[in-house]
Amino acid sequence: MCWAGRMMLGTFSILLVFVHGAAACEFGPFPYRAAGIVCRMTKPAALLLNRETAQVIQAAFRNAKFPNITGERSMRLLGRVAYGLSNIQVNDLSIEGSEVELKEDDAIYISIKNVTALFKGTLTYGYAGAWFLQLFHSVDFEIESSIDLQLNIDLMCQKEQVAPDASDCYLTFHKLTLHLQGDKEPGWLKQLFTDFISFTLKLVLKREVCKEINAVAQTLTNFILDVAANFVRDKDVIVDISLASDPVIKANYIESHHKGLVLYKNSSSMLSDSVFSPSLLTESRMLYFWLSEHSLSSLAAAAFLDGRLVLSLRGEKLQELFEMEDTEVQRKAVQMIFQGTSYNDSVAKVWSLSQPQISLQPEGTVVRCSVALEVSILPAGEEPLVTLYMEKEITVTIQATYAEKKLILQPVDSSVEIKVFKCTADPSGVDPSIQSFLQNMILVAGIPEVTSSIGSALTSLMNSKRLDLFDIINPEIITQKGYVIAQLDFGFPSHLLLNFFDKSL
Repeated sequence: MCWAGRMMLGTFSILLVFVHGAAACEFGPFPYRAAGIVCRMTKPAALLLNRETAQVIQAAFRNAKFPNITGERSMRLLGRVAYGLSNIQVNDLSIEGSEVELKEDDAIYISIKNVTALFKGTLTYGYAGAWFLQLFHSVDFEIESSIDLQLNIDLMCQKEQVAPDASDCYLTFHKLTLHLQGDKEPGWLKQLFTDFISFTLKLVLKREVCKEINAVAQTLTNFILDVAANFVRDKDVIVDISLASDPVIKANYIESHHKGLVLYKNSSSMLSDSVFSPSLLTESRMLYFWLSEHSLSSLAAAAFLDGRLVLSLRGEKLQELFEMEDTEVQRKAVQMIFQGTSYNDSVAKVWSLSQPQISLQPEGTVVRCSVALEVSILPAGEEPLVTLYMEKEITVTIQATYAEKKLILQPVDSSVEIKVFKCTADPSGVDPSIQSFLQNMILVAGIPEVTSSIGSALTSLMNSKRLDLFDIINPEIITQKGYVIAQLDFGFPSHLLLNFFDKSL
């Protein structure tokens, strides 16, 4: 599943998670037909993430392995002059600024202005004079440089996953000044070797820096893909985020399309009739996720098959459920059901009897399901005694919001039809007050408690995947017929990128 980040190497690398490039993968003739999940990231997100470029470029320079540079030249009177530069290191790196441009239906263009760096190392040189006089010297050197860096990043597809190609890389040198032994005016020696090594040094710097940038892009992409794959995986439930079609690159956004199929114990259902259209998304927010009804229904089915739709309540939670109102009917029903046993010595279990049926509508997510409720008391030293068992058909409309790093599921409409009713205090089922109380209890307290518990469980699951480390700003979750859109702005947690480089490079 796509999720946060894009352009500008570090920035661009996060974008790479969501997008794939040209013709290395083949898809069918009908675009979007198999898209279960779509991610759109707009130009404002690129501009925000562009601020993190310096970290990536600095990492590329810092981790580049510069080889020794050697050369020789014949000079009149001096004979053959040979030189070598070794132990080359980068110090005092700074970047003036950078820009990002989305080239429509082409690539991501990145321009990094005025990268200033101080290269240090050792210069060894020797020459054989006309009278066979041989001299050999080693001196420390510094090279002051000012460089512009241009990248055209192609987004390739390999095995239906993103593979960036940043080999289209150019360095333009505005300054390349050699200082020997810290002397800013070393005379003839500086003139001699500056002329000799400038051209070779430029080639080596271009080759090694561009190679390292490409390596960083690959490393970042693999890291983000691993994070994304882990985010949509939990034990035996996996969401297939491989690419479903070619990406769309426009001047104002990049959009990628993913299969969104749910895999459960090596089985999945196919999606061939997606209702996605680019017109369903706008460009006013930084990040959009579009999810199909099919993907959400498949997740619910996998959760049911994996035995996750079960909730147990006892103690205070159980008391809150059964004492939602203080009336004579309530007190009578509680006494009959629990037979005087305390809530701490009782347990209520709620579980889904059938796979939930999910329908996405403008008013919210409509869930239909057959649910069982069982209440047991736990007499000391005795076997648990089931005092109440119910089966009911529930239809509930849920609206979802995300605030303060929590997913909140709010039921806005619901109905309950009791199908099976067994109560030890009313074996004939003729006491209408108990059934009336229980139906009201389920509507007023039971359904909100279940949806709240599901929301908390999903929040914990998402936070275990590190979602809470990101700054999500003014998120909106909008349901329409057949799909849901999550749209938001975000703040990029730069410390995550720094930690990644510290650990990985």
